[in-house]
Order: sequence, then structure tokens, then C-alpha cells
Amino acid sequence: MRWLLLGLAGAAVFLYGRITGDAQLSLLTKGIPVIALLLWLRQAPAGTYRRWIGIGLVFSLAGDILLDWPGDLFVFGLGAFLIGHLAYLRAYCSDSRQPALPALLLALIAGGAMFAILASSGLGELLIPVACYATAICLMLWRALARIGHPQLQPRSTWLAAGGAALFVLSDSLIGIDRFVASFDAAPYAIILTYWLGQWGITASAFQRQNT
Repeated sequence: MRWLLLGLAGAAVFLYGRITGDAQLSLLTKGIPVIALLLWLRQAPAGTYRRWIGIGLVFSLAGDILLDWPGDLFVFGLGAFLIGHLAYLRAYCSDSRQPALPALLLALIAGGAMFAILASSGLGELLIPVACYATAICLMLWRALARIGHPQLQPRSTWLAAGGAALFVLSDSLIGIDRFVASFDAAPYAIILTYWLGQWGITASAFQRQNT
């Protein structure tokens, strides 16, 4: 619980810095919620799933900092989050490799819609990197959804992972829309809140994961 309180405190200070326009305070505190999740994750049962979720959080933390670092490091932030998504994909595959075709269809629709919206605005030299990224998050979402209904997994864990993955995809979509399609005032807050909630769901899925 203390790690979650640390994360909430860090989130509150970050939002205060964002609202007041204190860029330095925002940069210094943006990573605290994910750091708190990493510390909390250490209490989950050890194993392949926890290890890859931890790796995903580490690269997500790097992406957090790179996106807010002075200067345009968007591509590097994109790369860090790409590796994070692949780590989550590996974690989900360690639990289930069933085809789950309905889950695949839903993931393809979500990923395809996001890419179509971004590509319609003209991505230029970022077209290929964004296409690769959209493919990765599509696969990650598919494998998260594919865990639902697995007889050896706790339903709570599967729904937390699926919900977390869906919120992460939504957050990424909002980033793309705000950057490439149409900027909107609420974007920074919608992006970070869906992102934090998504990361919490993904991390929480590592606790009480398997049926006994």
C-alpha cells in the first residue's frame, strides 16, 4: 500500500507542476508513479510473468522521461515504449498461447483504427516507425485479451491485464492524435491518467495470477 501512496503523491505533484506550468517539477516527478509500481511489483510472486512486466515498466519509465525531456526526443521515447510493449507481450505469452481469434480481431480493429487516423494526417518520415509501433501494441493487446477465460488463470488477473492494455493503447492513441491530428487542451491530462491507470492494471495482474 505504501508504494501505491507514493505513486499517488508523485502523480499529484506532477499534475500540479503541469497545471502551474512548472516544467522542471513535472519532469522530476513524472516517473514516480511507475517507480512506485516497480517497487510494488516486487511483492508479486516471482517468475517469468513478473520479470517481463518489470522490464516493461522500466522501459515505460524511460519513455516517460524521454517524451518530456527538453528537445524533441519523440522517436527515442517511441522506441522505449515499443520495447515496453514487447515486454508485456512476452509476459502475456508466458501465460497463454491460444489463438483467441475474437481477441485478435478486436486488437486488429483497435490498432488499425489508430494507425489509419494517424496516417491520414500525414506522418512523413515517421510513417514506418509509427506502423511498427501500432503493430506492437496491437499484438500486446491481443495477447492480453487472449488470457481472458484461461482455466488456469484467475479472472481478476486476466481482466486487469486486458483493461490495463486497453487503457495503454488509448493513451498512446491520444498522444498520436494530439501530436499529429488535432491538439486539444485536455490531452496532457487524458493521456497521463489513462496511461497511469493502464500501467496499474498491468502491474496488478501479476498478483494472485494463477488458480490454485
